[in-house]
Amino acid sequence: MSESDVINSEQILIPLVIPEKRELDVPGAPPVRLQTLDLARHIAIAPDHKQYVVATFADRNLGREYVTTVYPQQGGYHTLVRLPVCEYVFDDPDDALERHVELVQVIQQGKLKSYLKQQQ
Repeated sequence: MSESDVINSEQILIPLVIPEKRELDVPGAPPVRLQTLDLARHIAIAPDHKQYVVATFADRNLGREYVTTVYPQQGGYHTLVRLPVCEYVFDDPDDALERHVELVQVIQQGKLKSYLKQQQ
């Protein structure tokens, strides 16, 4: 096999960098089992009883350092990961976790829509 065959192969391995896990306690928001690349993941419940998952994870394989995103939940347990409500990208994990806590609190206060309008 020549060197060019190896380079052009679709099986080039991308190194997986697993972030350091952090204990992040958010009052009134139960944590969810962390996925492999997660820094934090919580369930946030709005006053109208709508539930969301707020997740902060490393996404370096897609060219983004850290991502904090909000996903709606359906039926109290189905996380609709293909329908994110919002998504924020950060270079610093502390900034991402700060936004994570802020989003959980905004959802708990029932102010997610107004928060998102302010961010635009």
